Amino acid sequence: MNLATIDIGTNTTLLLVASVVGPKVEVLAERAEITRLGRGIGSAGTAGALAPEAIDRTLAVLRDYAAVARRHGARVAAVGTEALRRAANASAFLVPAAEILGGDVEVIDGQREAALTFRAVLASFANIAADELVVVDIGGGSTEIVLARGGQIGFRVSLPLGSVRLTEAHVRHDPPAPAERAAIEAAIDAAIGPVPFPRTPVPLVGVAGTVTSLAAMALELASYDPARVHGYRLSRADLGRQVARLGGATQAERERMVGLDPRRADVIFAGALILDRIAAAAGIADVLVSDHGIRWGLLHELAEASPDGIGA
Repeated sequence: MNLATIDIGTNTTLLLVASVVGPKVEVLAERAEITRLGRGIGSAGTAGALAPEAIDRTLAVLRDYAAVARRHGARVAAVGTEALRRAANASAFLVPAAEILGGDVEVIDGQREAALTFRAVLASFANIAADELVVVDIGGGSTEIVLARGGQIGFRVSLPLGSVRLTEAHVRHDPPAPAERAAIEAAIDAAIGPVPFPRTPVPLVGVAGTVTSLAAMALELASYDPARVHGYRLSRADLGRQVARLGGATQAERERMVGLDPRRADVIFAGALILDRIAAAAGIADVLVSDHGIRWGLLHELAEASPDGIGA
């Protein structure tokens, strides 16, 4: 059974195509394109609307992904997250997207987004799932936090924090001014304040492009290698060094940093601050990095529902 899962986010659109036979998952293709579907969605004059160029850009990527899925004879399932939850004109994207993919894009709420992320983490890191665990998924438009024990979710929340969202809301200078950093940190701290992090440090798994980019930077990867990034432990010290580098650099300088996709250079600082403030609030020593996000959780969900899939 071949499956193709697509995660359409505020900043990035991702594809996973895999063959699933019983418990065995073989990756056939993976793609990640920074499409910025939610660019400017909260800016003055465009609040609540997807820009036509962002729609066109993302649809073009979906055409490519659909072709990849067809080549592998894969069943396609796609989900959309924060940008599509917020956009008043989401149908301008969803209708042609359904035609391209041969089925509707499921626009999921923050609770389901967190659950899919957690499902992917459980599959990746079963050795730590039996104990207490914190999972953080930092996207372009929202951040999901899951607190779990014994493989079961005890608390989950979707917060209005994202690398694109916070950058557009607070950053006007290059590099960001101290007051802009302070405003971002204040917004993060206010949002995560009610989260009941465990009183003693427990493993924290970080998911999605901000976290994997910070790991690739710490590893100084000239080209992204998911095998090296997935499972990497990003120490608080290394995270702090990356935050300091990013905060003191211009966008042009960030675009030249080894390990960072230049297309993330304008928003990575805000994303790094989200991870840094959450890590501080949770009191952890390092972040366990996961390259397997929502698309992987959706894959496991579909496979487990099939008589030929993971639960077979």
